[in-house]
Amino acid sequence: MKNRPANMGGNEGFVGRLPSSWNFTATRIPRPQIQPNRFLSQHRKKALCLPALSDTSSSKMSQAPCTKPPDRLSTDCLRSQDSLDRLSVDDFWQEVQNIQQSGSDSEQEGSVGDTKQPEEGEQEKEWLQDAGLSTLISEDLEDVDNVGLLSTLTRTQAAAVQRRLDTYTCSVRKKNKQPVRDVRDIFRADNPKKTLMETKDSGRDSQTRSPLDSCGREFFITDAAYSDQAAILQKQTKLQSRNSRRRKDDGTLPKLISAQCRLGVTRIGDLSAQDMKKVRQLALIDMTALCDILEMELKRHKLGKRKLHESCLFGVPLATLVENDQKIKPTTTVPLILQAMFSFLEKKGLDSEGILRIPGSQSRIKNLQQKLETNFYPGLFSWEEVNPNDVAALLKKFIRELPAPLLTPEHLHTFNTVQDIQDLQQRLHVLNLLVLLLPEPNRSTLKALLEYLEKVVSRENKNRMSLWNVSTIMAPNLFMHKGVPPSKPAEGDEKEQAERAADVMRLLIQYQDLLWTIPNFLMVQVRKLNENSSRRYQFYDRRIKNLLRKMQSEKTEKNPPEPYRTVKIQAAHLLSDSMEVWLDTESRAGDALAQFHMNLLSMGNSVVKRNSSTTSLDYAIYEVGGNIGEHCLDPNTHLLDLYNNNPSGEWIIKLRPASDRLL
Repeated sequence: MKNRPANMGGNEGFVGRLPSSWNFTATRIPRPQIQPNRFLSQHRKKALCLPALSDTSSSKMSQAPCTKPPDRLSTDCLRSQDSLDRLSVDDFWQEVQNIQQSGSDSEQEGSVGDTKQPEEGEQEKEWLQDAGLSTLISEDLEDVDNVGLLSTLTRTQAAAVQRRLDTYTCSVRKKNKQPVRDVRDIFRADNPKKTLMETKDSGRDSQTRSPLDSCGREFFITDAAYSDQAAILQKQTKLQSRNSRRRKDDGTLPKLISAQCRLGVTRIGDLSAQDMKKVRQLALIDMTALCDILEMELKRHKLGKRKLHESCLFGVPLATLVENDQKIKPTTTVPLILQAMFSFLEKKGLDSEGILRIPGSQSRIKNLQQKLETNFYPGLFSWEEVNPNDVAALLKKFIRELPAPLLTPEHLHTFNTVQDIQDLQQRLHVLNLLVLLLPEPNRSTLKALLEYLEKVVSRENKNRMSLWNVSTIMAPNLFMHKGVPPSKPAEGDEKEQAERAADVMRLLIQYQDLLWTIPNFLMVQVRKLNENSSRRYQFYDRRIKNLLRKMQSEKTEKNPPEPYRTVKIQAAHLLSDSMEVWLDTESRAGDALAQFHMNLLSMGNSVVKRNSSTTSLDYAIYEVGGNIGEHCLDPNTHLLDLYNNNPSGEWIIKLRPASDRLL
């Protein structure tokens, strides 16, 4: 890459530095001007009479019940139950009151801790740590990992890093702790020369708007960074009429499909833990840059100390539950108690009319919770005589009583502010990055919940619960948490806030398959980051770096990519020898897997005999080494393109993890 740093040189004894050789001109993005919300009027407070609501509410949500029906509804809610859908926002506030009533007992058992107010500059410091850039504010001048990470960033992403460093620099100077390198020395704006990344970005303008396929479906483009797409769309919006660029918001949700990529779709869970850590760092940088462009304020809340429930199921931290359950079942990613509740509700509750909306009996729910606490792990609990509505209510209570929000206190506010974004694809961009940022137990649990809710919606003709109904019921349970301070809406905006909160829930349910994928641009950045890490010695000697670059350029000119070739794929403990596969421009991973399975059957492999139910779908090709740690390939991956992209990697066929085969 051109104009990338060769070392971390600079003034000694300074913090907050980036390589001076990294030159680009960052477009100044105005700071978001957030107007404080007004409090509810006194007559609405008196009409509600819910004194404890402030402890269980979430940002962007009102606590007053709405008695008017929504002005617009999704078309998927207008098929068979118009009368119910007109009351769906009322269901939202009824659910809030149910939460109030069911939460009175738990409030007596555990006190709510105050949210910590971060000191000036603390949020920027934590952001840099989470983004893997903590040494930019330290004395470590020789950190090559930072150089490698910075070299993968686009211009828009780098500008977001600049703003955080600028804010941190100012805060440190105010505290007079130590001199900090001026941000203008870090990001030089006086060099008119463009970097290689800027040159690439300038040619993406025509590729960021979503085209339509032959069936009228929109493509969900992930090749360009989401922040770059937003920056380009912002420029286009200024040049064109605003009305022509906005989607007409009639409540409908279009069909979106991932744009075809020859390297296939990478889903969450397809990468190794080390690569996923890099994905999260890069996702945080791109989401911050995207929110800067959209003028969205990012607030990262922290929960104070809170007395935990003395129980083994309810009120226990999610990570602790998963860790304990893994001692029973090592492949556990979702708490066993939640798996049991989902299994019961799928068997006996999907066709129950009003499931999730009917609150159930409070006395039966309390008794059910006590029995589960005592008898679930010993295996003495029976689900035979349990009422589905009671289990559905207990499921929602389990989510609410988690010590920290399922969407995490750090990102709950951002999930709520997604509703303020006008463009649908940009809302999905932020949600996609937020999902990637969730800890693994939270992300897996959220996915299991959304899959169950999708099944409820699929039985709408029997349970009379449409997508909009389910969204309005579940939104308060996910977006409201007693540990996160509320942000009250302006007077008269209560109904709109409820609708928009439910709309975010609706997007999570409807587009969960898209949201649980890793964007292509992040995969490209991860590969570049791994390549930079494997060649870290180049940063210490500019002459070696230039020589290797010249050699690589000459090698590329002499040896252009071949249109076909033969490769060997290893099959660990399944075949006596590696399998040779002939590749051309149309060879895909699924074709190689089919050939592998035919070889197994023809050889009468003992593994196939012992596992007669095992099919080719249970196996996957894994890309290992080179510029990736471990990557489970999509069956539609074009293997020749993958080889040219990572010629140093190896391909291994092995069984998928048990949790993936169940999906």
